[in-house]
Amino acid sequence: MISLSFQWLSRDGKLILAARIARTFGYGFLSVTLSIYLKLIGYNELLIGLILSFTLVNSVIFTLVASFYADRLGRRKMLIVYAGLMSVSGAIFFVTDNYVALIVSAFIGTINVTGSEAGAFLSIEQAMLPQTISQEDSKKKKNTLYAIYNMAGTFAMSAGVLLSGLPLILQHQYGLGQVESIKPLFLLYSILGIGVVGIYFLLSKKIETAQTNGSLNRIEKKKVAGRSVIQVLSPKSRRIVGKLSGLFAVDSFAGGFVIQSIVSLWFFTKFGADLAILSYIFSIAGVLTAFSFIGAARIADKIGLINTMVFTHIPSNVLLILVAFAPTLPIAIAIYVSRMALSQMDVPTRQSYIVGVVSEDERTAAAGITNISRNVAQSVSPSIAGSLLQLSLLSAPFIIGGVLKIVYDVALYMNFKNTKSSDES
Repeated sequence: MISLSFQWLSRDGKLILAARIARTFGYGFLSVTLSIYLKLIGYNELLIGLILSFTLVNSVIFTLVASFYADRLGRRKMLIVYAGLMSVSGAIFFVTDNYVALIVSAFIGTINVTGSEAGAFLSIEQAMLPQTISQEDSKKKKNTLYAIYNMAGTFAMSAGVLLSGLPLILQHQYGLGQVESIKPLFLLYSILGIGVVGIYFLLSKKIETAQTNGSLNRIEKKKVAGRSVIQVLSPKSRRIVGKLSGLFAVDSFAGGFVIQSIVSLWFFTKFGADLAILSYIFSIAGVLTAFSFIGAARIADKIGLINTMVFTHIPSNVLLILVAFAPTLPIAIAIYVSRMALSQMDVPTRQSYIVGVVSEDERTAAAGITNISRNVAQSVSPSIAGSLLQLSLLSAPFIIGGVLKIVYDVALYMNFKNTKSSDES
């Protein structure tokens, strides 16, 4: 059982969890309402898909910057800057509906529309987490720590999703229009960004690498500063990370067809589901997903990280394809929620595996490179999904996404079934 006191987790670890909770709470309500808001203010599915893609392009660029500079300039400083931009992006959406301004906001800010996190925050925090527990606890608690990290974020996102029903309350209680009732959520998102900035200011220097803390001599610092993020990895790690990055890119490209904003728009378009219904759908899905993370950690301790990633993912992708053929809203909800109970069990196991197959000083680079590959691939597919929806090919995103994800699962197992992380060896 997991101790609710988290005595084995340092103060920095608890602060990282708090920041993730605040951040993902905001992601929850925006992932449901953003695409519907854009449709209500007059943009078609193609333009909506482009804005959603730009939010993912932001993740690519910011993760790339983090991979190169977070360990040199300071992880804490980088996180503070990104949280500040999160606040700015929410403020822009609150004050204007100009398309160019919204594109700029999507590009510079950290608006998450996927229903799960895959941006620069994740890459940096993922690398920091092992430093928030002792070496003695690492082998026993690392898988559990990543499960708790994702569980906390998913529960917070589920709570945020429930808040996406607030616009309907504002409409009924205060007579606001559909657009005006959604805008306060952008203001709240901006305020949450300010709160996350405050949390990051409280982090200690213990979450930095040795080179950031100044323990390397001047010659070593100069040598590190002249190396690219790829060169930071050893030849062995480079091979592993390169192959993982290619496979993760396939998975994320497929996932981009069914990010939460696209699924929200699909339910809204095909079945006429309103924001209240959508908030219940995604909140229930989020709660089931959160509990699945603990299950994933326990399964991984028994059968291994790669086996857990693959054997929980394939059934979820079969269910994803079946969503496309659901004839009624209740059946579609049942299949989708069942799918979400399994679909994210590979997330904490994947994160634990990545930091477990490289050395400690390679973790930020490895996490960054693999997340960049995911973000680049995922930034392309929402615009394609938007085009498919505009052409009334409503089932296509689910079928394409499900089939490609199964291809990824098989390829991952064939390539890495015999490669164990340091904690498994």
